[in-house]
Amino acid sequence: MSEKPWAGRFSLPTDKFVEEFNASIHFDKRFAEFDIKGSMAHVKMLSKQKIITDRESEEILKGLEIVLTEIKEGKFIFKTEDEDIHMAVEKRLKEIVGPVAGKLHTARSRNDQVAVDFRMYLRSEIGEIKNYLKLLMKVILEKARQEIDVIMPGYTHLQTAQPILFSHYLMAYFEMFKRDYQRFTDLLKRLEFCPLGAGALAGTTFDIDRDFTANELGFFAPTLNSLDSVSDRDFALEFLSSASICQMHLSRISEEFIIFSTSEFAFIELSDDYCTGSSIMPQKKNPDIPELIRGKTGRVYGNMVSLFTTMKGLPLAYNKDMQEDKEPVFDTADTLKASLKIFAPMIEKMTLKKDKMYKSAKLGFSTATDLADYLVRKGLPFRDAHHVVGKAVAFCLDKKIDLSDLKIEELKGFCDLIDDDIYNFITVEASVNSRKAIGGTAKVSVEYQIEQGEKFLSEI
Repeated sequence: MSEKPWAGRFSLPTDKFVEEFNASIHFDKRFAEFDIKGSMAHVKMLSKQKIITDRESEEILKGLEIVLTEIKEGKFIFKTEDEDIHMAVEKRLKEIVGPVAGKLHTARSRNDQVAVDFRMYLRSEIGEIKNYLKLLMKVILEKARQEIDVIMPGYTHLQTAQPILFSHYLMAYFEMFKRDYQRFTDLLKRLEFCPLGAGALAGTTFDIDRDFTANELGFFAPTLNSLDSVSDRDFALEFLSSASICQMHLSRISEEFIIFSTSEFAFIELSDDYCTGSSIMPQKKNPDIPELIRGKTGRVYGNMVSLFTTMKGLPLAYNKDMQEDKEPVFDTADTLKASLKIFAPMIEKMTLKKDKMYKSAKLGFSTATDLADYLVRKGLPFRDAHHVVGKAVAFCLDKKIDLSDLKIEELKGFCDLIDDDIYNFITVEASVNSRKAIGGTAKVSVEYQIEQGEKFLSEI
């Protein structure tokens, strides 16, 4: 068992089980590249400020390059006794360059070191997530244009409400994913401040240049308060919150795809390569991918609650509890990226059962509101029109027919304001195309939504 860098004041070696329980190296090794880049910026700053010599800086930098290459090539051996990625890198650096490696840790702490690693990691992950979101939005726009004339039933309470364009339905999710993209973009603004140089909690007595290291690592500026710098995990909480909202959007559309692909609805068919079968029932085609995404949403929510619970009562500044911040974030980033990555091609390869959608759109008296609106335009108060249409619907239910099947004499029997032109308003096509206001489901309105979506993608 190797001696720890902090072992000077201890008379006993770390207990074997304590060492395993305390170690984070098995998961924080994800920070390896960021940790080394942070160390490179730090050592350059130490040299610039004459805290170490140029020659010492060059030796350390060359050693760090070797360590980085070993990690990238999979030759670096991560050991439990090294405790965390910071000590593992420093230990290997010492084996390569000798005692001068010890000067690397001048004017910094593992507290500000992990804080900068975490921020750099999340900047990278968010970049990938935004790329996947952009691809998903692009596929949604393409599908919406391709299927612009397809009519389906729209629902409230999962009951038929009003007919809508399938493209209108898709564009609702485009808006959700657009907001997700904007949330992650906004989070990046709060990740643009570098905690390196905050030390353990109170700063450092050395004449360091924090603006230099911040600029070297691509940050906008250094953080302003050393206590906050090392104890802040708002950025991780905000990431988990934004990721949970995005995963929730994926779960909602997954739920609908699961329902729409049942034999009872039969609105869509998912491509065979995005489904699985049954080990006992040969006819089955199961929508396992949307089901898994729906299921994984629970673990993403759990990760968010986990870190909020960890942070809720922590005194300033750093506490070991905060070692529990990484795994929930790692797992969430992996889960969200995988879900987004698989969803775009699943939508792209999905086929629509357009005739079934259209027939279903005509069920449930989906144009009843259009009849009420017609009467309002004829001068009848809406509440009275609502009552008249309700009676007409009850009559149709008894006769097992649709409103559009009623003869003009039957319709006039409910209200003498109804004229022959009523049939221009109570078909599903007329219902859809009448809703031309911005945000409506008319073709012209949905085309405008698609144009605005394309404009958004072209500007990001």
